[in-house]
Amino acid sequence: MVKRKTALKIRKAHRYLGIFLGIQFLMWTISGMYFSWTDIDEIHGDHFKKEIPEQTAFSDLVGSSQLNIQEPIKSLELLEIANTPYYWINETALYDARTGTEKDELTAQEAIEVAERYMLADLEFDHIKRIESVDDHHEYRGRPLPAYEISYKTDENLKAYVAIENGAFQTVRHRD
Repeated sequence: MVKRKTALKIRKAHRYLGIFLGIQFLMWTISGMYFSWTDIDEIHGDHFKKEIPEQTAFSDLVGSSQLNIQEPIKSLELLEIANTPYYWINETALYDARTGTEKDELTAQEAIEVAERYMLADLEFDHIKRIESVDDHHEYRGRPLPAYEISYKTDENLKAYVAIENGAFQTVRHRD
């Protein structure tokens, strides 16, 4: 048998726990309905990106044997940075595909040109910022750092992200 004082404390704790869980379930329901009714492509910001970025064809590229690489090639990807072809080798090094010289890192101007290739032409550039680290709540978390955050003049607080290491377009984020 539970004493009266203990029973009152249990009832009070049960009441507050019920209120807390009820509010939490209500928030889950509202956020679930929002994401169910909202187009996922709009949430991702796909309506700010070009349908299919222009694919550039390159010629006169050097072969992998002409590159000054010490370790064997496990992966090789051809990337375009500011209308120049680059080899992204072993996911660690970037080489100019025409000259064979290693590229240190992406410049801010090159990052803007990479973003222009993927973003809609009518968007107006505002400013660019280099980010070295992000916290667990940043919109760019879990992606390669350092990176350039390219902001556009829009009401949606539109930002595009380009990795500095290999010049790859990463993602688009906006207010929604």
